[in-house]
Amino acid sequence: MRRTVPISSQRTCMKKVAIIGAGPTGVYTFSSLLKNRQPLSISIYERSAEAGIGMPYNDNENSKMLLANIASIEIPPLVSTYIDWLENQNEERLSRYGVDKSTLHKRQFLPRILLGQYFRNQFLELVKQANERGCDVSVHESCCVTDLAATPGGVKLWTEEKPVPALFDFAVIATGHVWPSKEKSTQSFFPSPWSGLMEAAIKPRKVGILGTSLSAIDAAMVVAAQHGAFVEAGEERFRFDLNHGSEGLEIILMSRSGFLPEADFYCPIPYEPLSVATEHAIGNEIAAGADGLLDRVFNLVAKEIETADPAWSEYISLDTLNADNFAHAYFADRKKHDAFQWAEHNLQEAERNKRDRRTVPWRYAILRLHETVEKIVPYLDKQDRKRFDIGLRRVFIDNYAALPSQSIRRLLALHKAKLIHILELGPAYDLKVKKNRTVVFSGNNTHVFDIFINARGQKPLRTIDLPFPRLKKQLLSAGVDIPDVGSDYLLRVPDLARGRIAFGALPYLMHSQPFVQGVTASAEIGSSMARAVSRQLLRRQRPPASA
Repeated sequence: MRRTVPISSQRTCMKKVAIIGAGPTGVYTFSSLLKNRQPLSISIYERSAEAGIGMPYNDNENSKMLLANIASIEIPPLVSTYIDWLENQNEERLSRYGVDKSTLHKRQFLPRILLGQYFRNQFLELVKQANERGCDVSVHESCCVTDLAATPGGVKLWTEEKPVPALFDFAVIATGHVWPSKEKSTQSFFPSPWSGLMEAAIKPRKVGILGTSLSAIDAAMVVAAQHGAFVEAGEERFRFDLNHGSEGLEIILMSRSGFLPEADFYCPIPYEPLSVATEHAIGNEIAAGADGLLDRVFNLVAKEIETADPAWSEYISLDTLNADNFAHAYFADRKKHDAFQWAEHNLQEAERNKRDRRTVPWRYAILRLHETVEKIVPYLDKQDRKRFDIGLRRVFIDNYAALPSQSIRRLLALHKAKLIHILELGPAYDLKVKKNRTVVFSGNNTHVFDIFINARGQKPLRTIDLPFPRLKKQLLSAGVDIPDVGSDYLLRVPDLARGRIAFGALPYLMHSQPFVQGVTASAEIGSSMARAVSRQLLRRQRPPASA
């Protein structure tokens, strides 16, 4: 059922803005619009029952054991910071999520659903603020937007329950992740961890999970939790106790490399500025042209790392490396060791560094580099883009997608219980989904799984994937295979949409921004879209110049 929440009386003179999607991107857009203090009529559409939470953080797709890999210190505040909101909650509420209030700190990784409750609370506070500031806000929950179309008079918007479109001066598309529907899942195959896995009864059989990132590890935890419990006690510190009758459970994580992510590491936040590969230096290389761009930027990257950590640079012979073999040197030590042995060693190192507040300079340099280097991606030629994807991109993703320590501990506990293993698939593999099993072919090897979960994460989407038929037709008719946005996220094509639609749907941005994900990206995109909305609406309010 759709629920509409009118906040104040309508003022027809106000410019009308629609925000489609009320997850983090939509919430940060809404917050930034309020900061601009323009009198607006804002309609917010959310297809789930509660606006403000977002799919990655809602109760239906998560459990309290699944952790967000972002801490309060990194989360851009809305009405309050995450840590302040947490400290204002009572002990009983936090304990329901397995959180001890006395141990809260701003670098702590906490359950995703708790972060979702923070976003919900902040959203409701923002609605209250909007009312106090004279904005008209309507929140449409359990309301699916079925179509959009740019017209000379504005943007038309259709919903499931209203065949007559509403007309807006501006529309913001802030829809989030797109996963296969639950209807595509079976008892033996899940096209994503968010396609019915949480509600499914997983039998204690051989379970294959494609991927080794946090999504894949979370999927493993969901399966394991049905067949036992993690216990922290005594000298063993952390273990997994398997239920009687679940002895047939075997979980296989698989990826091309067979590497596990490393543990989240200590570093100064906010980030310290780069000294060599600065935005200005990267911008100069982009301006110099696509020919040789990747190699020129790698030289800046290498100089940045060498300046930050001469010892590690000498250890990996950085001065002999290039954009193509740097990834091999980066992963070389990990490749020499068993994945779980390396995970245990790395966890101990990361925990020591957190206690001592010690930053590993080369890790921190790579972390700070990824967003700056990402700016070259739209300007790379086809060959250099391929080189980037199989080289530097892998390094950056491995670095910034580090896991919460608790996730590593749980993974190691499952391994010590002989319940989880890693399978290296190599550069080429194939899989066939059959009626009651999935078969994976890797080299000359064949692996058969009773249950299979595809946990490779969000795939980049194209115009053809848009859920809005009229807007999709307008873009395709203009020859737009991938929605074309500027730095302000305004659609640049077709002409009717220019200056009227901001496009901040992350899956469609991943082609030119391969690292665009998470809360910080949502905040940046939301802020940029809000500025663009305000700028466009101010232009239309200006009286024409006198002759």
